[in-house]
Amino acid sequence: MGVKLAAFVAAAALAVLGTVLTPPASASPQAGCSSGANGSSGYAYAGHQANAVAHGIRATITALTLPTVTAGHVAAWIGVGGKHAGRNGADECLQTGIAALPAGAPLVYAEVQRAGSSPTFLSLREKVDVDQPHRLAVLEMQGRPNYWRVWVDGAPATGPVHLAGSTGRWKPMATAESWNGGRPVCNAFSFRFEQVGVAAALGGSWSAFRPGYHFLDRGYRVRPLHSGPAFKRTPAGGAAFRPYAFDAESV
Repeated sequence: MGVKLAAFVAAAALAVLGTVLTPPASASPQAGCSSGANGSSGYAYAGHQANAVAHGIRATITALTLPTVTAGHVAAWIGVGGKHAGRNGADECLQTGIAALPAGAPLVYAEVQRAGSSPTFLSLREKVDVDQPHRLAVLEMQGRPNYWRVWVDGAPATGPVHLAGSTGRWKPMATAESWNGGRPVCNAFSFRFEQVGVAAALGGSWSAFRPGYHFLDRGYRVRPLHSGPAFKRTPAGGAAFRPYAFDAESV
């Protein structure tokens, strides 16, 4: 599962969920992008955090163009948790998405950070093509509070992930990001997030994602899309809802 795992740890260091939750009081712009307004210097974001706590998030993510990564990485991901988000201020997170490195094909990955540990990265699907959608989810398990799992294309892609004290605490996120690897460069991407929903209960009961805080750094943009036809909530028989959809892209 981890052919490119070492590359992610050494070259990309996708420890991004912790830097995105608490924007610093000031940030130093570098070039026309990667201003760091929503994270540490060199990171840039274009996306949303939900307006309410939930037990998971799902989305269909597609790379609309082949990312151009001069240095660092780009990614489009959904996830929960973050820096100081765990019990007693511990760093805890779980995310999944599509990422790309310089001269490499995009891949589906997962990242997990448990309290007191460094982030762990997993390559779940390699060689993701342009316009190839993947249905992704980060979901707290039914009947097991504080245990989460990543799902890819309708199937579990990780084992249970214990994130202590997480249940009922986190607002999920859906965002694209770029990290410039410490160089004055602007990476380029165009990602689509469709059928974005949040889980109202352990194991599901999906409802529409409603944006709260917006991540939007210089050089990137978010374009809301029409959500398409309504989907049924789960369990069957619940009210219909229209999933949220948007594009996140460089400009």
